[in-house]
Amino acid sequence: MIRRAFWLGAGATLGIMTYRRVSAIGRKVSGRVTGAPGARATVRETIRFARDVREGMDLYSNNLRSRETDGSDQKDGH
Repeated sequence: MIRRAFWLGAGATLGIMTYRRVSAIGRKVSGRVTGAPGARATVRETIRFARDVREGMDLYSNNLRSRETDGSDQKDGH
């Protein structure tokens, strides 16, 4: 019974110490990523780019739909 209590306490202590170390390392790493100079600007520009691409895709698909309904997608008058 005493050995089980010892190993239970040792396991709990080791688990808590490991959790604290991993948490501290995670905070350091996430601080480097989010606190990097220009990180917000990069994210903002990426979002703008994605919106532009999405808008361009919508324009392209609308253009294709209108060509299909007009019949103007035929080349060389066929």
